[in-house]
This record gives sequence, structure tokens and C-alpha cells, in this order.
Amino acid sequence: MTKHHTTSYYAASANDTRQRPALEGHETADVCVIGAGFTGLSSALHLAEKGYRVRVLEASRIGFGASGRNGGQIVHSYSRDLDFIEQHYGMDTANAMGQMAFEGGRIIRDFVQRHDIRCDLKDGGIFAACTGKQLQALESKKSLWERHGHDRLELLDAGGIRARVGSQRYVGGLIDHSGGHFHPLNLVLGEAAALESLGGVIYEDSAVERVQEGDKVRLFTARGSVTADFVVVAGNAYLGGLIPQLAQKSMPCGTQVITTEPLSPEMQRALLPQDNCVEDCNYLLDYFRLSGDGRLIYGGGVTYGARDPGRVEALIRPNMLKTFPQLRDVKVDFAWTGNFLLTLMRLPQFGRIGRNIYYAQGYSGHGIASSHLAGRLIGDAIGGQAERFDVFAGLPQYTFPGGRLFRVPLTAMGAWFYSLRDRFGV
Repeated sequence: MTKHHTTSYYAASANDTRQRPALEGHETADVCVIGAGFTGLSSALHLAEKGYRVRVLEASRIGFGASGRNGGQIVHSYSRDLDFIEQHYGMDTANAMGQMAFEGGRIIRDFVQRHDIRCDLKDGGIFAACTGKQLQALESKKSLWERHGHDRLELLDAGGIRARVGSQRYVGGLIDHSGGHFHPLNLVLGEAAALESLGGVIYEDSAVERVQEGDKVRLFTARGSVTADFVVVAGNAYLGGLIPQLAQKSMPCGTQVITTEPLSPEMQRALLPQDNCVEDCNYLLDYFRLSGDGRLIYGGGVTYGARDPGRVEALIRPNMLKTFPQLRDVKVDFAWTGNFLLTLMRLPQFGRIGRNIYYAQGYSGHGIASSHLAGRLIGDAIGGQAERFDVFAGLPQYTFPGGRLFRVPLTAMGAWFYSLRDRFGV
């Protein structure tokens, strides 16, 4: 049964609506990738550029999961920042991860330029502080990132942020001039087309039902199979229970997004005069930006399971109006939800199963840049240069205590606790 994209603005404005065929019969490949999102297609593209024969098996549609539903913002580093890594895993690991923390955004820009991907890519990402304490934390972030070699940062005082964000909510901020925003589904579709131009093949509606490990790995779908020297597991929050040991170490969580009707040029300039994207510094953060055709895309919150579009609008619209009360009479045209994958330590999980199955997952809400980095590192590792991949693979990976039964209530309690901290500014 063919699955279609969700009720998103991105799906309604996709550049490429072609349906790729499902896998039929048996094929062989050097590498078979499970999942046609950012991790899978970055891996596939990097490998195809090295000359590998690549097949991609996608259960639904290209970009069906988080890669085609997210806020579309290039945010550097990881869900846990480099100071946490320093404290828990030592300076050598932190320095190695720090050298890679800003690479994902460069990979995205390189793909867009070299493959002429039309995805409304724009520069400048703002971290907006709601409190003085959050602004102090941004000052520390600037020092931390600069210590790791990232120097395209600028602190914004109250006047500086109001020159870039037409809201009274923020006391200041930090702009990363190398951050930015784009249409995520059009990016992933452009990456798919680039892979195909290099001889890679993508099969949609081709969910992997069974993995047979061995010197060569065989992947079985409903109507076919692929035998490959190497496999890349890149299903993330949409992998399900295919690889039980990966499911035990992570939990899918949902975020919600709404998109307004097109705004007048005057309103666009009033909201975001420099056309930057923004995320606030709350634990349960809000994020927003303008689309290529002048709509406001606004998202936030964390849920545990999908929600219907009407409920999404009811959840997110009040947050949007708190930030921009001038939008009270503006219509919402699109609302949707999508899942990202949370890990217990909120750091991505890279690794191998046996000798020839590689995986990367669990970016914990920080996946756009990190997933593109993951693809490069997996490509390098399969090509014999595994040092950088092994920095991530060497991080401990913990299972959630109590299994699936306790993962949702424990994480929901944590989210509730942090929402109270956000509300009272502590």
C-alpha cells in the first residue's frame, strides 16, 4: 500500500512528486541503505561519490519521516553541547567532536551548490533568550564554540534582537551567521536526485522486513531482497522494531509545526526583517522562520505519538501568538506532526553490528546538520577511514530503564519538569 507524505506545507510545495518503484526481485549492491532521509541519503551520496554501487530501501516515501517534516533550521553542535561532552567524556573526545560540530552545515551547503538543489536556503540562525539567565548561557555558548574554532557568532542585546525579531519576548540572543534555514523536503528530494544522477537507485514502499547477517548481508522486503557487502541502518524514529538492540536504546518523540497563509511583505519585514530563523532557549523550545513564499513556519513542543492536524494547531497557535500577537487574524494553512529519536544521554548513537552493518541514529532534536555529518563519517568508515566515525561509536549507549513500558512516562515526566523550569525562568 502506497504511503503519502503528511499534511505539511513541505509536501504541498515539494519540487519533485515522482513516485519511485518498489523493489521487485533480487538485487546485489556494494552498499544497501535502509531509509531515504538525511542520514541515509547523505551516506548514499558520499558512498556513490567514492564509486560504490548503492541501493536505498525506503519504507514509505523519500523524506517521509523527520527529514521531510522538521523546522528546516541548520543548528550546529549536538543536543548536548561540547561542555557536557568535556565534563563526561574528557577533553580528547570533546576536541574531536568539536572539530566536527560545525561540519554538517558545510556539507548541506556543498550539496546544495554542487547539485543545484532548489530548497530556499538562507543564512543566519538566532538563539533567542527569554530571560537574563538564558542570555548568560548564550554568552557561555559563544565562548565555548569559539574555543572549538567556530567564530561566526555575534551576541545580540535587547535592541539587537529586536532589529531581527519583531517580538517583545526576548531580552537578547546569539546569532550564528553560518546557521540558516531551508525547505527540508526539497533538500532531501534534491539529494535523492543527486544520488540517482550518480547511478544510485532508490526504492520506495520497500520496508525491510528481515535482516540476514553474514559476510554479505541480505535484506528482505515484501517482494524482493538485496544482498550487499555493507548495510547502513538509517531509519531513525521510523525504524520500528527491525533492529531490536537499536530500538531499546532510543525513543521516538513528536514535535508539532504549523504554517500560516502567505503574509504581506510588510508583515514579513515586521516579524523577521533580516529573514533569519529563530529558536528560543527553553528546554521545550519554540522555533520559527519564514518560508520561501513568505509564510511563517512555527513549531515546538514535545509529544509521545502523532496528533491530528486540528489538535496541532490548537497546541502551537497560542505559542505563535505569544511571540507574535500581531498574527491573531492570520489563518493557519498547514499543521502536522513528526517524530524525532531521543536517546537517554541526548547524544547521537553511531556504531556497527557485526563487521558490515553501520548505523547512526538518535540526534535528539538536533539532527539536520548531524545527520549530514553522519553520512560523511559512515562513507569514510566503509571506505576504510573510520577514525572520526569511531569517536562517536566510542560513546557509551544506554538502554532506557524498564524497557518501552517505562520510556514514555519517564520522559514525559522529564519534559513536564523542564516546562516548569521554563515557565518560572529557573
